[in-house]
Amino acid sequence: MIEPHAPAPPGAPRSWGEGGQSRARLPVRPGTGRFLVLAGVFVCAACGLVYELELVALASYLIGDSVTQASVVLAVMVFAMGVGSLAAKRLRCRAAAGFGAVEAALALVGGSSAMALYAAFAWTGGWGGLWSGGPRCLLVGFSLAIGLLIGAEVPLLMELIQRIRRQDAGGAVADLFAADYVGALVGGLAFPFLLLPQLGQVTGALLTGAVNAVAGGALVLGLFRRDLTRRGRRLLLTANVLVLVLLGTAAALVDDFERAARQAVYGDHVRIALRSGVQEEVLTGGTRGRPLDLFVDGRLRVGGSDERLFHEALVHPAMSDGPHARVLVLGGGDGLAAREVLRRPGVRRVDVVEPDPAVVLLARRDRALSALNGHALADPRVRVWTGDVLCRLRHLRGTYDVLIADLPDPGITASTKLYSQEFYGLARRVLAPGGRLVVHAGPVTSRPRVFWTVEATIRAAGLRTVPYRVAAGSRGTAGGPSRPEGPTGLSRAPGEWGFVLAARTRPVLTLDGDEPYLPALTRASLRADARAAARTRMPGLPPSTLVHPRYTR
Repeated sequence: MIEPHAPAPPGAPRSWGEGGQSRARLPVRPGTGRFLVLAGVFVCAACGLVYELELVALASYLIGDSVTQASVVLAVMVFAMGVGSLAAKRLRCRAAAGFGAVEAALALVGGSSAMALYAAFAWTGGWGGLWSGGPRCLLVGFSLAIGLLIGAEVPLLMELIQRIRRQDAGGAVADLFAADYVGALVGGLAFPFLLLPQLGQVTGALLTGAVNAVAGGALVLGLFRRDLTRRGRRLLLTANVLVLVLLGTAAALVDDFERAARQAVYGDHVRIALRSGVQEEVLTGGTRGRPLDLFVDGRLRVGGSDERLFHEALVHPAMSDGPHARVLVLGGGDGLAAREVLRRPGVRRVDVVEPDPAVVLLARRDRALSALNGHALADPRVRVWTGDVLCRLRHLRGTYDVLIADLPDPGITASTKLYSQEFYGLARRVLAPGGRLVVHAGPVTSRPRVFWTVEATIRAAGLRTVPYRVAAGSRGTAGGPSRPEGPTGLSRAPGEWGFVLAARTRPVLTLDGDEPYLPALTRASLRADARAAARTRMPGLPPSTLVHPRYTR
C-alpha cells in the first residue's frame, strides 16, 4: 500500500511522495498496477519488434539484398529510438496522456506500414536504385517514424511505473527491460512462425496495430484515467476507436487490395498467386495465346516468350562434348531445364533439387506450366527433391556427368551461398571425370562485377571455366533477377543472359551432332558469344565465400 505523505501543493492533480515524486491515483492496488504496466510493456515490445521485422521482410522481398535492407531499416530505427527517448522527456509531466497518444500513433503508423509500402511498390513504378524513388524514401520514413514512437515509450513507461510505487532506478529499469525483452522475444517468434505464414505481411501488420492500440488505450484509460481530464479521456478514446476503425476497414479490404496490387505489378492476367513457407509464386498468362510468366518473390523466373532460348543456352552446351547419362539440376523446379535435358538421347537419370515445393507443385499441376515443360517431372527418369540446395548437395552420394545450376540471382542475399566457393567445391566433388558444370550468372554487360565474381569463385574451387553470353529476345528473362517495373507492364529483359561453363579441365564450348534442333544456337554463335563475354572480363576479383560474400547489386 502507499505510505502516508505530505499534503499536496495547492492545485496539484495527484498525490505526492518522497522527494516530490508524484503518484498516480489508481483504481487498483499498487502491486496489481505494476503488473498491468509491465504487461503493457510486454505487449508493446512485442508489437514494436513485429513492426521492425515486417519492414525488414517487406523491404527484402520488394527490393532484394536482405542484408542491406535489414541494415538500413534497423540502423534508422535505432537512431530514431534514441531521438524519440530524448523527445519524450518533454512529455514526462503528462506521462499518461503522452503514452496514450504515442501508442495510438504507433498502432496507426506501424499497422498501416506494410499496406502503404506495398502500394507504393505496386503503383509508383518500382524501387529503382538504393536510395532513389519515393517508395524507398517511404521505407526510411516509416522506419524513422516507428523508431521515434518506440523510443518514446520507455521514458514514459518508466515515469508511469515509478508513480505507482517508488523504487530505486536500477530496480525499475530491470523490471521494465525484463518485460520489454520478453515481449520482444514473443514478437520475434510470432512474426515468422504465426503472423507471416498464417496472415501474410499486410494482415499481420494490421492485426499487430490493432493489438497495440487496444493495449495502449486500455492501460491509460483503465489504470491512469484519473491522470487525464474528462476532455483528455474523450479525445484518447476517440483517437483509439478511430485507429481501430481504420485498421479494421483496411483488414476487410485486404483481399481486394492485394488483387489490385498484383494486377498493377504483374498485369491483368494473374491466374494463380500463392505464398508458400519459402516465397511467393505468381502465374500470369498461359491461356488464350498469352505467354506464361512465373514470378517468384516478384522476380520473373519463367518468361514464356523467351524461356526456351534461355534454357537451351543453359543446358545444351553443357550436355555436349562428353557423357551426359546422369544429370543433376540444382533449382529448376519448374521442369524447364529438365525438359531440355530429356531432349538429348542417352539420358538415363535426371535428379532435380528445388528449394521450394510449391514451384514443383505448380510445375506438375498447372496445365499451362506442365505443358510448357513437356510434363518433364512426370518422366520416370526424373527424380525431384525439395529442400535446401546446399544441404542436399553436401549429402549427395555418387557422381554426375552434367550439373546444371538454374538458381536465383546471386545479387539476392539469400542466394549468395549458392554462388560461393564452398558450394562450387561441393559441386566439383560430385562431378564425374570429364563432367561439366554450367551456371547462370546474370547479365554480363549490365552487372559485370557480379558475373565475373561468379566466374572467379568457380575457378577458386578448382575448375576451369569458359564464360559465354546469349542475347535475350523480346521481353523478360527466366531464372534471372528481372522484376516488374510498375503499373504499365512487366520489366524488359536485360538484353542478355550470362553463363559459365566449367570442368576440371578446360571445357569446349560447342554443340555436338546429337543435339535437337536449336535454331537460335549454333557453334559459330556460341564462339562469338564467348568472345563477347571475354571482352568484358574484370581481372583480379576475389572469390565469394560463405563467410565473405562479395556480390553486390
